Amino acid sequence: MLSVGLTGGIGAGKSAVARLLESYGAVLIDSDRIAREVVEPGTDGLAAVVAEFGDDVLRPDGALDRPRLGSLVFADPERLAALNAIVHPLVRARSAELAATADPDAVVVHDVPLLTENGLAPLYDLVVVVDADPATQVERLVRDRGMTEAEARARMAAQATREQRRAIADLIIDNDGPLVELEPRVRAVWAELTRRAAPMSS
Repeated sequence: MLSVGLTGGIGAGKSAVARLLESYGAVLIDSDRIAREVVEPGTDGLAAVVAEFGDDVLRPDGALDRPRLGSLVFADPERLAALNAIVHPLVRARSAELAATADPDAVVVHDVPLLTENGLAPLYDLVVVVDADPATQVERLVRDRGMTEAEARARMAAQATREQRRAIADLIIDNDGPLVELEPRVRAVWAELTRRAAPMSS
């Protein structure tokens, strides 16, 4: 099994790359999706979040009020660290469970937005970074997500720099252009990943 960490800055196109890799046969483990699952109603994760932050972070139906929680932690590093201390171990444990069910010769791609920021590169056999020019990222965030330019730049500034991401990359996928240009680049990376996975299964 080849364990791959996939990351990229907001607006770089990481999700598009993840979908393509999955379509080629990768086992995709989406950290964002798991992070939502581990705090669903009835989970130990949600109980821990409520114990830390209070009932105010719950919606009337008992589900987590994400915007409310976000407003509490976004500007407060200590509160954010407290939330991460609850959620990150649960996400890692669930990711490991899912990876353990993959075939021995599988390419398991972990889609991890904050891989660089959290120093997680050593956890993977190799790291793939989806890279785009910052101006391209801003353009996409304004066009596709309805952000203002200032909002887009603030979100980008809260993440690792382009140089920090590239420094941990084993493979880089350039995604400055349209989707039609992205597909052959991802297919080439997929060929490299399957090549590297082959000796591990022999």
